[in-house]
Amino acid sequence: MSKTSAAITAVGAYVPEYVLTNQILETMVDTNDEWITTRTGIKERRILKGEGKGTSFLAINAAKDLIKKRGIDPKDIELVIVATATPDMKAASTAAFTASEIGAVNAFSFDMDAACSSFLFGMSVAAGYIESGRYKNVLLIGADKMSSIINYKDRATCIIFGDGAGAVLFEPNEENLGLQDEYLRSDGTGRAFLQATYGGSSYPITFEAIEKGAHCAFQEGRTVFKNAVFNMADATVKILERNNLTKNDVDWLVAHQANKRIIDATANRINLEEEKVMMNIHKYGNTTSATLPLLLNDYESQLKKGDNLIFAAFGGGFNWGSIYLKWAYNS
Repeated sequence: MSKTSAAITAVGAYVPEYVLTNQILETMVDTNDEWITTRTGIKERRILKGEGKGTSFLAINAAKDLIKKRGIDPKDIELVIVATATPDMKAASTAAFTASEIGAVNAFSFDMDAACSSFLFGMSVAAGYIESGRYKNVLLIGADKMSSIINYKDRATCIIFGDGAGAVLFEPNEENLGLQDEYLRSDGTGRAFLQATYGGSSYPITFEAIEKGAHCAFQEGRTVFKNAVFNMADATVKILERNNLTKNDVDWLVAHQANKRIIDATANRINLEEEKVMMNIHKYGNTTSATLPLLLNDYESQLKKGDNLIFAAFGGGFNWGSIYLKWAYNS
């Protein structure tokens, strides 16, 4: 009897209409297009405009795109997970509202936050529910409105992040396709170097904090970059070694889109050809939880059943890891 695995069977995405280019940023903060492009690979990013529109707006639209493409009845979805670092509010759940708005009335739902690794960790959780045999349709959405916690006077962060959402559907598979293995890690000592401090229980929002911009995201770029380069590459190597894979066995590297230099370093560590590396950072910037599913959506037409995909991510916390997945369908 074959083992049931958890396979991705559909993808969807949504990015806002407004495009914040490097040229526009030049008018807002002391930077320029050449500096941004050279150091990050980013040319533009999408920003969600409109009063009251938050992460759920992005998640709902990505989910609707998937539902339309897959033709699935939302009532058949049993679990909705929203991986996000920017929930609509501290309470209630962004996932619960998202599920209701897309008509997934028979699903339970919850949010997951592991910063930029949220979607990667969410893949592990979604797969676990499928592999348990108790659930057949799990919707995992990666969505973030990073513009809601960015200080557009801080050039260390405002040039990097954008808004967006991507969604995938996990279903049971009996052909040994889907999630094969995972290597996931965390190190809480790294949280001082990448955080949005105020608004949590340790640091409640105050007028003084808002005046200082302390409610916005902060990072110590050099330390984060060094840890991201090492840990994403290291996790990728480990997942290949554990599964006796060489670079010739890898069809695609699906790496978190934080910085092109980090992506290149991860690919170079396993000597992977450039044409096997998914890349859209130039269009969207770092959309945090949404980068991995946005890549899948952008490259869906190039994916073939049986392709070996290696996912890698690194985020604040620190949280990082790699997942080996076999693609389950031809688009």
